[in-house]
Amino acid sequence: MRKLLTAAASAAAFTGLLLPAPATASAASPSASASPSASASGTAKPVLNSVGTSFLTATTLAAGQDADVPVSTGDYLYWAFPASEGQTPTVQVKVTLPDAADRHGPQTWSLELFDGLRRRQSCTAGPQEGAGEQSAATLQLSCTLRQIRSWAEPWSGDPLPGTYYVRLSTTDIPQTDLGLAATVHVHVAAKGGADDAQPEGGSLKAPLVPPVNAGATAAAAAATPAPSASATYAAAPVAEESHWYSDLFSGWNTRWWWTVAGGVLAALAGVLGYTLTRHPRGHHHPHRPAPVPHQAPPVQPQQNSNWQ
Repeated sequence: MRKLLTAAASAAAFTGLLLPAPATASAASPSASASPSASASGTAKPVLNSVGTSFLTATTLAAGQDADVPVSTGDYLYWAFPASEGQTPTVQVKVTLPDAADRHGPQTWSLELFDGLRRRQSCTAGPQEGAGEQSAATLQLSCTLRQIRSWAEPWSGDPLPGTYYVRLSTTDIPQTDLGLAATVHVHVAAKGGADDAQPEGGSLKAPLVPPVNAGATAAAAAATPAPSASATYAAAPVAEESHWYSDLFSGWNTRWWWTVAGGVLAALAGVLGYTLTRHPRGHHHPHRPAPVPHQAPPVQPQQNSNWQ
């Protein structure tokens, strides 16, 4: 009997230890069960449903992250993702075209990639442009960049570490199909790492990241801690040296000075041109007839006195 009581007490204690465990595990990882793209390992990133319409408003994607966005046909769509040296990024896009009954002809979609300096980068694999017939339902586009280099010459267009932009647009579409609703699925993947970076023996001073925090919100900006008093700030610009005549040829005065100077020069040019092309009065005598030469008086005939 004593053995049975001891066994029952041990079983109750063991059951009490096991009962809170599932609740603790579920409370510790609520995002893993709430995320639609979470896997068993919990490493998958959530799917985004936003897109930018310019380089400045591009939605940032992480490596391995997806985006499912309802879009309007004819718009320019932008995403951004980071890439480091040694990686070979690949962007895959699936476009679900509008209903065939609503379309009036084939549609051509184009996928382009730009680096942090907004230079268009060439792709080594994948169809960057696809044309779908009126009966087609989807289009598949992809682009694999060249391997990200650790450094490059300034004149070269090699891909360098930093931010890269994805631009999806329609290059050929009937005018009547603009504005139709479509769906775009974007997936960004990267393979390789810093150990595979080429060439060796150099490094980039700073990644090619534009001074724009894409996707930042007011709440995120408010959460950013203020810089401490000991932080190092950039030196203030040196004020330009001014003279007594500096204000005469700056600001709104410049227009008046140039207007007056232009009027004086135009008047001088007119006077000079008149002087060169016209003869003023009094410099020559008016035309007179030629003088008649002096003529001797006519000779009178002499009368014969014998006739008288």
